[in-house]
Amino acid sequence: MASATKEGVRYAGIDAPPVPDHVPPELVLDTRFANGDVAFDLPDPYVPSDRLREEDFPRIHYYPWPVSGNQHGAWVVTRYEDIRRVYEDTELFSNEGVAEFQRLAGETFPSIPLGIDPPDHARYRRFLNPWFTPVAMKEREPRIREIIGGMIDDFADRGEVDIAYDFGRVFPVRVFLDLMGFPFSMFEQFLEWEWNILHVPDVEKKAEAVRGILAYLREFIAEKQAAPDETLGSYIANGSIEGKPLETWEIEGMTWFLWLGGLDTVASTVSQMFRRLAFDRELQILIRDDKTLINSAVEEFLRMQPLVNSGRKIRRDFEWYGVKMKAGDWISCFNTSGNFDEDRFECPHVFDPERKANRHFTLAGGIHICLGAHLARRELRVLLDEWFTRIPEPFRVMEGADTSVVPALLSIRNLPIVWDR
Repeated sequence: MASATKEGVRYAGIDAPPVPDHVPPELVLDTRFANGDVAFDLPDPYVPSDRLREEDFPRIHYYPWPVSGNQHGAWVVTRYEDIRRVYEDTELFSNEGVAEFQRLAGETFPSIPLGIDPPDHARYRRFLNPWFTPVAMKEREPRIREIIGGMIDDFADRGEVDIAYDFGRVFPVRVFLDLMGFPFSMFEQFLEWEWNILHVPDVEKKAEAVRGILAYLREFIAEKQAAPDETLGSYIANGSIEGKPLETWEIEGMTWFLWLGGLDTVASTVSQMFRRLAFDRELQILIRDDKTLINSAVEEFLRMQPLVNSGRKIRRDFEWYGVKMKAGDWISCFNTSGNFDEDRFECPHVFDPERKANRHFTLAGGIHICLGAHLARRELRVLLDEWFTRIPEPFRVMEGADTSVVPALLSIRNLPIVWDR
């Protein structure tokens, strides 16, 4: 069994994977509660991570369980400034191998652009960026609004909806499928594959799901090459950079990564956002009555609901806070802690819909900041606008419903809410 070290945190127990010989045993800690592995039914499910920033807690510790799509552990930083250094220092911290679940199926292509370091990273970002700029999102907004508004109208008069399962997991995926050119008929299969890749511990089950989606994506790419259209999927399948057609591994790397990253980030954010709103009637009324707050409120929802703790590979041996790390080690940024760092955010667990300079890490940071950041923000802003227009009545969680949250992707499977018409 694990034994206690500091209050609320334990040494990794016998169930933990082995760690490299150079990792001091006293730094191998069980902080799974801050990495999306433990469910909480707290009003703010990220409060437990505050323990990781207390004065007596190690500035760096080692997390022995798999991170970032790898089958090994990582060093962990939990303070805002330390996380920022990892995201911004590309000379010391590499993205090679990040989110490469495809390796479980024997694939060697990288996830593009996330898994690419400078200078090549910039080439791929420039190629994809035109599809994700604020201007591009403004052009797509009518379609986003149409999808959201139509879905809300379908249940508005019923006075209830499972905001997580029947709405949150559906509408952002519909937007993404539209953007890429994927058929909506693949919706359930896509989510099943993704669930197995991200949440099923069995490695062979993960690999089976990877093989399934990659087989589909290769057929999809071939179809778009045979019959090009105006979708992002076709743009990639027939793309070129600096006059040179993309190679097969580049097309696959981009299509795969966008598929992996496009399915559930907004869905999880929606579920947690409505959970928080359901607990706070006054906040609902505030946003409903003053929609000029929507943009800054969305940013605060994002800050207070970090879903992914991102990893990087260490390029060379170095020492940080007295801890010796080696080239090839991994380091994980616990955004679940850094977004609540009191040295950066005043009263970090107080939801402030007008918070200024809200530079959080929910969408990562540095040159690898989330490619779909503008899309995510646009979807959430349109959602709040359409919701409070079409359903102005305050809502609440259905009596007896489970309000547990796993502070990570796919964090709430079901959340029935009700309102009085």
